[in-house]
Amino acid sequence: MERKEIQLLVISLGIVFFTLLIILLVIFFYFLKKKNTYLVEKMESELYFQSELIKTRIEIKDQTLSEISKELHDNIGQIVSVGIMQLNMYINSGNPVYKTELTDLKQILAKSLDEIRILSRIINKDNLLQTNFIEAIKQDLERIKKLKNIQYNYTFTGEIPNISEEHDLFIYRIFQEALHNSLKYSHSDLFEVNITTTNAVFYLEMKDFGIGYDSSKTNSGSGLNNMKLRAKLIGALLIMKSDPSGTTVTLEYPLTPYDET
Repeated sequence: MERKEIQLLVISLGIVFFTLLIILLVIFFYFLKKKNTYLVEKMESELYFQSELIKTRIEIKDQTLSEISKELHDNIGQIVSVGIMQLNMYINSGNPVYKTELTDLKQILAKSLDEIRILSRIINKDNLLQTNFIEAIKQDLERIKKLKNIQYNYTFTGEIPNISEEHDLFIYRIFQEALHNSLKYSHSDLFEVNITTTNAVFYLEMKDFGIGYDSSKTNSGSGLNNMKLRAKLIGALLIMKSDPSGTTVTLEYPLTPYDET
């Protein structure tokens, strides 16, 4: 009787051990699968981030080339053409050229030189972004003031934040898209840009005083979806408000991880 009990005990222990082994193997493979899934998702997320980063760099370069081409055609080309026309008038008239006329021509040439200097800043934008994207934002505002006769109010409070170059590019591109949208659609002749940094958050607010837009009728072509996507990729919060009195775009970028407790 004792021998049978021992056999039953051994069999029972064996079944329990085998069951525990199966459970442990199931748990092991479950967590292994979860880990592999996490690693794959992390890799896909990183690849997507890098692809968006490359896309952002290309867009900034394309925007720069577009700005240069437009200003060469619309501003510098016209200014130089006026100067050439005046020179032709002086040559064809056969009359003496007076000092006042030369002064007018000098002013035209000086104006074209100023325009070329502005373009030079645009060309050097990539180098500027590597050190101070906030200065690039300010220079963009100064450029549209000079070239498009649009006024702006700019305030910067705090210190220049220590943000990675990749995130710098995303923030700058979000600003570019917001500015481009306002210039294209708002018909505003005044912009306000307020930048504030604290120990925890970087704030960028851009406001125009144009006609606004209906958010329910906008599409991906307006660049709004790209702005939201890029804000999400860098862990920032993008808030866009618009009504008939104007549009406000606010970006909140955390400089330190949020406290989850």
